[in-house]
Amino acid sequence: MSSASPVIIITGASKGIGKAATIAALEKFNARVVAIARSGDLLNELHEHVSKVLNKGDQLELVAGDATNKDIVQKAVDTAVQKWGRLDSVIANAGVLEPVATVAESSIEDWKKLFDVNFFSVILLAQIALPHLRKADNGSIVIVSSGAALKGYRGWGAYGSSKAAINHLTNTLGVEEPNVTTVALRPGVVDTGMQDTIRAVGAEAMKDDHAKFVDLHREGKLIDPKTPGHILSALACNPPKELSGRFFSWDDNEMKPYQPSV
Repeated sequence: MSSASPVIIITGASKGIGKAATIAALEKFNARVVAIARSGDLLNELHEHVSKVLNKGDQLELVAGDATNKDIVQKAVDTAVQKWGRLDSVIANAGVLEPVATVAESSIEDWKKLFDVNFFSVILLAQIALPHLRKADNGSIVIVSSGAALKGYRGWGAYGSSKAAINHLTNTLGVEEPNVTTVALRPGVVDTGMQDTIRAVGAEAMKDDHAKFVDLHREGKLIDPKTPGHILSALACNPPKELSGRFFSWDDNEMKPYQPSV
């Protein structure tokens, strides 16, 4: 394995988009990955798949724990540096949707819990990783955002606000860290557990907005996680410096070079 093989940390790596990004990074870009997720069991299943199917178990390290926990994030960074001597990129994918409730009917405590996961964990990861990313030839921070950052959905005030904050954080890092490429990505309406949550608990709070997501699922129009997963890993492994500090949708023209080949 080439010493140029990138070393990446991925949060929320045990399922959905994070799992797809982990597999793509290993399979398509021969990366070395430290995977963070709360479920140790799901991480072990991921490692088993990577070992048996890709024969790359030695390129995947697992850190079970919450991405909001400073000790967990520090452990992931230390694991990357101690095993492989470097850290080239982080993919901040961990995120939650709930509370799905109107501003008037939601609790501030639930908003704070969501922001801890969706926003403050990204700052924590960036702060701990940046000393190493600055040393990398092509250091990068790739963050999962959402179209909800740009448009209000009834019942999604907390989630959309956190993603709008992510976009501004991306802008700021693009200015403050010129030697590290920072990009935020809207992955689209992806077939993940978050969509299960929307269909299960979103009807009352979302009202008319709920039908859109139900219809996309019924019509088989949800995006396969492999598509945004590939884009995220491609951005991390081949970061486009000229796009740093910006937010993109997965299907924007600028993202076409990073999409999986048909």
